[in-house]
Amino acid sequence: MIELINISKVYNPNHRNMYTALRNISLTINDGDFLAIVGESGSGKSTLLHIIGLLDNFTHGKYLLNGKDISRLNDKAIAKIRAKNIGFVKQDFALIDDMTVEDNVMLPLYPIKSPNKRKLALEALDKMGIKKLAEKQVSQLSGGEKQRTAIARAIVTSPNIILADEPTGALDSKTSREIFDILCSLNQNGRTVIIVTHD
Repeated sequence: MIELINISKVYNPNHRNMYTALRNISLTINDGDFLAIVGESGSGKSTLLHIIGLLDNFTHGKYLLNGKDISRLNDKAIAKIRAKNIGFVKQDFALIDDMTVEDNVMLPLYPIKSPNKRKLALEALDKMGIKKLAEKQVSQLSGGEKQRTAIARAIVTSPNIILADEPTGALDSKTSREIFDILCSLNQNGRTVIIVTHD
C-alpha cells in the first residue's frame, strides 16, 4: 500500500524563482488499485508520479510504502526498493536505440543482480507478444512495438507497482487502445497500476 500524507514539492525554495508543483497532497493507493492521475499540462501530474516512483524527493510531508517511512531511508535503500517493487513506462519510451530489444528489457535486472537476465527478458517480451523482436535494434521498431518493449522492461523484475507516464501520448488511437488493454490486464493479474494522462 502507498500512503502519501500532506506531500508538497517546491522547486528553488528560498529563491525568487520558487515554484510549488504540489501542495499538501494526501492519497492512499491500495494493492491492486488502478488509478489515473488526470490534469492539464503543468499541473504536477508527472512530479507526483516521480515521487510515488521514488525518482524524486518531496519537500514536505510523509510517504509510507507498505508501512515503511521512505523519508527515513538513504538513497541506496530507496534505489533497492524501487528496483524490486516499481516498474516504469514512459511516453517517450526511454529506450536505448542502438541496443537490441532484449538488451533494453534486461537493464532493470542489473541492479538486483539477477542470474537469469536473458530468460526473464524473453519471458517479459513473450507476455507482450513481441518475443520475435528480441534481437532487433530498437531504432527499427514502430511506436507500438517500442511501447510494448517499454512495458516488458517495466515488468521484467515482477514489480507489484507499474507507473505509466502518458503511456499512449505518442501513439495512434488503435495502438493506444492495445496498450491500455495491456495495462488493464496487468492490473487484473494483481499489479497496482498508476497512469498519468491528460485524456
